[in-house]
Amino acid sequence: MPMSVTRPVRLAGRLVLALAAIAGLAVLFLALIVLTDGAGSGLPAWLTTLGIATAAALWRGRRRTRSARLMPFLPVVVAAALTASVCVPTVPTGRQYPPDLPFVATQHWSLATGSRVAVYHYPPANTGARHTVPFVYLHGGPVRGISVLDHRFLQLLARQGYDVYAYEQAGGGRSDLLPMGQYTISRSVRDLAAFVDRLDKGKVDILGFSAGGMVLTRALADPRVAARLNRAIIAEPGPMDGPTARIAGHKGRESARGLAPAMTGPRSTHVPRYAVALGLMRLGLLTPDTGLIGQAEGDNAFTAADLGSDTASSYCARDAHRIPVEDTAENFSFSPAASLRIQQTIKDSPSIAPGLRRSRTPAMLMIAECSSQVRQWATAVLAEDPAVQRTQYMPGVGHRMWNGLDDNNDRAAAVITAFLEDEPAPLPNYPTRGEIPAFLRDHR
Repeated sequence: MPMSVTRPVRLAGRLVLALAAIAGLAVLFLALIVLTDGAGSGLPAWLTTLGIATAAALWRGRRRTRSARLMPFLPVVVAAALTASVCVPTVPTGRQYPPDLPFVATQHWSLATGSRVAVYHYPPANTGARHTVPFVYLHGGPVRGISVLDHRFLQLLARQGYDVYAYEQAGGGRSDLLPMGQYTISRSVRDLAAFVDRLDKGKVDILGFSAGGMVLTRALADPRVAARLNRAIIAEPGPMDGPTARIAGHKGRESARGLAPAMTGPRSTHVPRYAVALGLMRLGLLTPDTGLIGQAEGDNAFTAADLGSDTASSYCARDAHRIPVEDTAENFSFSPAASLRIQQTIKDSPSIAPGLRRSRTPAMLMIAECSSQVRQWATAVLAEDPAVQRTQYMPGVGHRMWNGLDDNNDRAAAVITAFLEDEPAPLPNYPTRGEIPAFLRDHR
């Protein structure tokens, strides 16, 4: 082979070997991150990888000329630089809480459970049609802040005469963080009971949306907590217990997932440190209490754009190109690690069906036409809770039922207020318990 051809071939071969070495060191580093659960912000894994790579480079260069001995170190230097970025925080490691909202005061209540939560109060409008029972909103997440869209909906209910309270669950929004081991679904239920006690206005009406609906369902199964509730509205609930969480069932009609334009804005997952940490946590290869990133750092790094297509999945396909901005960048807050921790405690929990069958609190279930939730998560509540008095199947909306589009907020409010006032439902009572099999078959 001519010299002019041989040299490029050799260079290409060396480049391939160098790239393979870099990839191998990166894999070794990630394996050590997993084995050590990210201890020490990943530094021990990085030093071990660097030590092994240096020893291998010295061994490979032992019989080479002095100048050639440096060649095996090139992949080591490149790999060390790439993996070091996983060990260096790029956001503050202490919790940076969202600033106060301009349209509602933020109160902070210390609960008997030890949680310190951010509380928002919308007094009833001076319309003469005030309702005597306080109304409490449990938001979705879990461990997320209350979005501006939610606040607007709560303001609508207050204008209709309801005394509205909402609190951000521990770790979410402006509420204080908990030690990671204390984030459990049982703690969320205890916090709800403690919040009602702290409110000290007797029984409350309560709306639980998404993960909040999951907390509310479990509260109804606990007679000590249910005794504090007047009426319960379970909207688009998550799975209520381990057996329900393991159901791989039907979902609603087509959502905007995959159809809506990609979310814009900065993403933590574009930064190597958070892409590795959050990705491995989501895969279950790192624990929520990993030493790679702290809870506060993960909260500070996570952005609305990191939710990706999850936001689009909360809207009907027909709304794909007009999805509203749900929140401001300043108000958005989500704790990925704490959320995963709570979700795991739900998966590990035994069935609450026996307790739910003893529920006596009047309840209503709300199900969206284009729901991204597994249908059985909602129908399991209907099947097991004898106190569910009506089900309202909401046409034309996705998981995010009050979204500011068209008259969706007014329609959701009409359904809620009719139930709270024990008035005729605006929509048919559908599905009933007997219609569950047909509903699961026909509405997907």
